[in-house]
Amino acid sequence: MEWEAPGIVLETRPYGEGDLIVATFTASHGAHSGLARGGASRGRVALWQIGNLVSLRWVGRLPEQLGSLTGEMIQAIAPGAMEDAMSLGLLRAVCAVAAGALPEREPHPPSFAALLHLLPRIAANVATAGDLARFELVLLADLGYGLDLASCAVSGETEGLALVSPRTGRAVTEAAAGVWRGRMLPLPAFLRDEALPGNAADWRDGLRLTGHFLERDAFGHHHRPLPEARRHLYQMLEARLAASG
Repeated sequence: MEWEAPGIVLETRPYGEGDLIVATFTASHGAHSGLARGGASRGRVALWQIGNLVSLRWVGRLPEQLGSLTGEMIQAIAPGAMEDAMSLGLLRAVCAVAAGALPEREPHPPSFAALLHLLPRIAANVATAGDLARFELVLLADLGYGLDLASCAVSGETEGLALVSPRTGRAVTEAAAGVWRGRMLPLPAFLRDEALPGNAADWRDGLRLTGHFLERDAFGHHHRPLPEARRHLYQMLEARLAASG
């Protein structure tokens, strides 16, 4: 059994002396791991940096085996992200979320396309925490946990949506929330309108929103918390907001 496809490096861990187990993500094969022999060597370690887009070849005797993974660089993402602390935090967070939430060997083309669009922006240091929140909305929907942000769950209104029920994932207006407002999650406008960039406070609220449902559903169903890299990014954003007054 073997396949070849462009893929994104999501995660690596050492295996033996000089080898790596590499978790990758492709459009046609989903999240797929393999053994990269010599992957930790000086000549190959740069290839297997998280976020990199790599031309992958996986070979195994049986489909369920770990198999052997080789690759050639298509686009290096990690070096650009390392030039900026927030970009590096975004890269680590998005790869950790994808690696932890995606089921093994199950294609998820919408999530792959969204991640493929985001990574070059991270490498160019132009991506924001809001872009991560938008990716996480796509991922949640792709995994079957999509939020309903089109209309108010109470009134049916499509304007003035400002909150989301943490239980149902449905949007509501301020007026419709009533006495339950304090229990709702803020819905920043940029998550409903791609033309709006949002600001740091909006991005924080967006990450709080998507993080709640990722932790409850995508990770909670596997009895795992949100990845530490994702938590760290949220804390970094909050610290920057506090420092700016």
